Amino acid sequence: MNAPLRKVAISVLVLFTLLIVNVNVIQVLRADDLRADARNTRVLTEEYGRERGAIVVDGNEIASSVETDSTLRYQRTYANGPLYAAATGYYSVLFGNRGIERVENDVLRGTDDRLFGRRLADLFTGRDPSGGNVELTLDPAVQEAAMAGLAGHVGAVVALDPSTGAVLGLASTPTYDPGQLAGSDTAAVRAYAEQLDAMETDPRTNQAISERYPAGSIFKVVVAAAALASGDYTQETVIPAPQDYILPGTSTDLQNFGNEPCSPTGEQPLIDALTISCNTAFAQLGIELGEDAVREMAEAFGIDGERFEIPLTVQGSTIGDIESDAALGQTSIGQRDVALTPMQAAMIAAAVANDGDLMNPYLVESIQAPDLSVLDQTEPEQLSEPFSEEVADQLTAMMTNVVDEGTGRRAQISGIEVAGKTGTAENAGPDHNWFIGFAPADDPSIAVAVFIRNGGGTGGDVSAPIARSVIEAHLQGGG
Repeated sequence: MNAPLRKVAISVLVLFTLLIVNVNVIQVLRADDLRADARNTRVLTEEYGRERGAIVVDGNEIASSVETDSTLRYQRTYANGPLYAAATGYYSVLFGNRGIERVENDVLRGTDDRLFGRRLADLFTGRDPSGGNVELTLDPAVQEAAMAGLAGHVGAVVALDPSTGAVLGLASTPTYDPGQLAGSDTAAVRAYAEQLDAMETDPRTNQAISERYPAGSIFKVVVAAAALASGDYTQETVIPAPQDYILPGTSTDLQNFGNEPCSPTGEQPLIDALTISCNTAFAQLGIELGEDAVREMAEAFGIDGERFEIPLTVQGSTIGDIESDAALGQTSIGQRDVALTPMQAAMIAAAVANDGDLMNPYLVESIQAPDLSVLDQTEPEQLSEPFSEEVADQLTAMMTNVVDEGTGRRAQISGIEVAGKTGTAENAGPDHNWFIGFAPADDPSIAVAVFIRNGGGTGGDVSAPIARSVIEAHLQGGG
């Protein structure tokens, strides 16, 4: 074989080798990625050619698939789409999926291992394949009250069953209509997406779990818990509460809200300090307890910077670095680097309501086969035990006093004992405001966190009335 022919043969051999390698890479190594690629029309045709399972709340389908005459046989529809968008997310030909539509995609499209028996039966019977259903824990009355209260605001409401961790309400505003992202008219879908893109706050961002904000005075519940758990304090322990407090090692004058005095004597019982949300008292209390005690209690509540899943991913909450006593004083009143998601804020209230046992929050009640038989049921799990029942009882008394006599009066419900804590977080624009609370009873039924971004006023003015309406909605509906 002459040299030129040898070179041609070698080149052809190399090309064949590369071709074989490429085919194997595509068929083996990249197979999963290609199947998941939204641009893969074969996958789209296959997925939209089978009936996707429903997302269910209180026995009603809030997301389902309807048959059409188009190339993509089934189209996703959403009943009360804007009401439940924070939970369902969307399922879109152009934009993929989000929310429960994403995290439970294998169940909904029927490829989850728990549906293997169904798939096998479909194969032998010739029955059209279909996906499984996902039943959520949401209480429709709670969700409606939360969204009504948030109307006109950027904010969130999270409501939990303290005894189980079940998510009763997951509301985020502004909201959007997932159905308009799921349509088959691609021009209309793109136009709606562009409309959402142009908004100052993207409605597709879940304010309840994906964003964290300065906590303000709701963090004082954590510091109060650390004090009571230490054994050195009770709710009646008298602590310093001056009108002004110079932070250690600085010239910074930490003041109370409106620069008002907390007490004419410059000291007051711990319960009174929480009732009126005294900054100078809690700054000194945090410093006295020390960083380790404050941080350990925060971490016991789940404030450790780590993300977790419900199964939607919840952004981690944090108290940040604390490099000095002055920083600790500011941290102890929810300032400086303390940043919480509304979900985490609700978990603080839930732990107090549940006698010091913090349950793992969960949004999925059960996984169902297409015939509605239950394949998997979520079992409540304890996440941590931040403090004892005795400490929880004292915190409940203190937070009840906040609503009865202090900054949380607008959360009062006639004939029902409500416990809570307000929070106002300073901001470049109008202040953010918070309310966390619960309706204590022998079997606590609901714990709530309300957050309003740039709400102005105080947590007692803006957030507390929303919490009241959410609690009332749940209790009147019988839970």
